[in-house]
Amino acid sequence: MAKEEYWFNTKTNEVEIGKQSLSLDRLGPFRTFEEAKNALEIVSTRAKALMQEEAEDWTS
Repeated sequence: MAKEEYWFNTKTNEVEIGKQSLSLDRLGPFRTFEEAKNALEIVSTRAKALMQEEAEDWTS
């Protein structure tokens, strides 16, 4: 049996189970509904960490 994947739809701001919408409008996959629900926060946190790493690379 396939494992369920959760996606966050950026157009509707809703969590979807499986690939229901266009890839353009989806973030994921996430392992749980809660992770998908917090997708925007997770993506923002990861983006900030990546930008900080890149900034540190430029200064080293």
